[in-house]
Amino acid sequence: MTDVDPTGRPGRLSATPTVIDGIHVITLAGEIDRDTAQVLLQALPRPDTPRLRVVVDLEHVTFLDSTGINIFVSTHNTLAEHGGWLRLAAPTASVLRVLQIVGIDTVIDCCPTLHQALTT
Repeated sequence: MTDVDPTGRPGRLSATPTVIDGIHVITLAGEIDRDTAQVLLQALPRPDTPRLRVVVDLEHVTFLDSTGINIFVSTHNTLAEHGGWLRLAAPTASVLRVLQIVGIDTVIDCCPTLHQALTT
């Protein structure tokens, strides 16, 4: 599958959605902020689907601001309401630090690797 927004410009966000063993995996690269939020929103599956399981692979994300955090929290809450879940996988050190500062890692499962997010 191709990127949702493969701009190739530094700092932009690309999102590649796939499905692995019935789990929707969104692989992101670049920066998640107000200017790139639409790319993330378009890549996420409809969160009101019953028992939907989603992993967001953050291994290549270099920046995350409150816009991305709000999207993750909203998606997490909606998925949980419909019996599903959201996991964040392989955040870079700087992204993990943001997640820890705001406490998202205590609300949304954050796994050190994509493999762990898919098998936990």
